[in-house]
Amino acid sequence: QQTSQAVCRKCRRAGEKLFLKVEKCFTHKCIFERRPHPPGALESQRKHRSTVSEYGSQLREKQKIKNAYGLREQQFVNYVRSASGKRGADPTKELFASLESRLDRVVFRLGLASSQAMARQMVGHGHVLVNGRRTTVPSYRLRDGDKISVREGSKNTSLFGEEVKNRIEKHLLPAWLVFDSKKFEGSVRTHPLLDASVMPYDLKAVIE
Repeated sequence: QQTSQAVCRKCRRAGEKLFLKVEKCFTHKCIFERRPHPPGALESQRKHRSTVSEYGSQLREKQKIKNAYGLREQQFVNYVRSASGKRGADPTKELFASLESRLDRVVFRLGLASSQAMARQMVGHGHVLVNGRRTTVPSYRLRDGDKISVREGSKNTSLFGEEVKNRIEKHLLPAWLVFDSKKFEGSVRTHPLLDASVMPYDLKAVIE
């Protein structure tokens, strides 16, 4: 589990908020608000940063996506290769669908977790069921019609207490997901569609 400062350093390196600690990112406690420069940068370097090449920009964009989804390098490479290898398909749309269809990402999108890291932990600890079966693999690929629910024994724990219920009530779901906040049950309505509002990163630049 990474420390709060380690997570915030990823935003500082990227030069923008990646919203990895979702709720904290919208408060005055956000470290990026106070220190928007790269970690360890000297005052002179902050004022006179060198121009980033196109390749450098692509690498930076890739790093943002890896951090946002909590992926290792090889995992991300596999997703890109798979998306690029489908004939007649738009690689960017395929990559988006693959990333968003991960079980931990869907748990986050449903509002059950306040961050991607927490969603991964929920899945890994066996709190989540897929079609009624306990699934502990964060990268598990969900399909159209799959049902996601919280394990009965987990519903009454502090992990799914009032704070989570209040967050879910205010949470905006992507159009491809449905969720019953009273039963803690949801499902995948359709294939995830590329939407700039939920994918602020340049997938095309990464694939190129």
